[in-house]
Amino acid sequence: MAAVQGHLSNGADGADGPDGADMADGDGTPPAFRHAVAGLCAVRPRPEVELSPTPPPRRLAPFSYALEAVVAADTAEDEDEELAEGRLILLHDPAGHESWRGTFRLVTLVHADLEPEMAADPLLPEVCWSWLTGALEARGVSYRRPSGTVTRASSHYFGGIGEREPSTRIEIRASWTPEEVPGAEPGRAERLRPERGAGPAAEAAGVPDTAAHLAAWCDLLCQIAGLPPAGAAEAGVVSLPQRRGPQPR
Repeated sequence: MAAVQGHLSNGADGADGPDGADMADGDGTPPAFRHAVAGLCAVRPRPEVELSPTPPPRRLAPFSYALEAVVAADTAEDEDEELAEGRLILLHDPAGHESWRGTFRLVTLVHADLEPEMAADPLLPEVCWSWLTGALEARGVSYRRPSGTVTRASSHYFGGIGEREPSTRIEIRASWTPEEVPGAEPGRAERLRPERGAGPAAEAAGVPDTAAHLAAWCDLLCQIAGLPPAGAAEAGVVSLPQRRGPQPR
């Protein structure tokens, strides 16, 4: 997959930033934010994950960048089955944010349909939250002030759609502050890079290793989608079972 491209936002109603700079094209943005976005744009996830840019939300921060992802797998009918989807937003406030305890914040929404019987597991929310923190720790990234919710909802169908099987959806809403890299550490980006070609932008001093955070987020998506681990190092990870029947895209 080619490196993703994306949208920059200055959080204002128009595209022009201070002094008339065109924020939509990235001109006039802080160097730290541009380095952070470059790290995101250079990531190549595993083939089942399709990353694409999406317009970022406005008013959450002076600068923002957003990606959306779909995890899909081929079925016996040669159709793609959507197993999970999500959105990842990078926020940046050069002046710092009291609740973030930093100048960057990552915000995510992830959801997937599960087998209905899994909703009965009382530990499912705790397990799903541990997948997020575990994915970040497995990639060796530093973060602080994580917060979020895990929601599960079961749907039963009646009347004209009563033939549909019950469905269960799990949803993770979370945010965390990625710690800034204090300085270049030789080889660090290479160790955390999910695939070759992720670029050295994450080694910029004072900028979070956004490539590694995005790689961890993709790991979470694959795990909640029920995909087998991509490498032997993750052989001990337990994934959700595959979905029952395809959901054509």
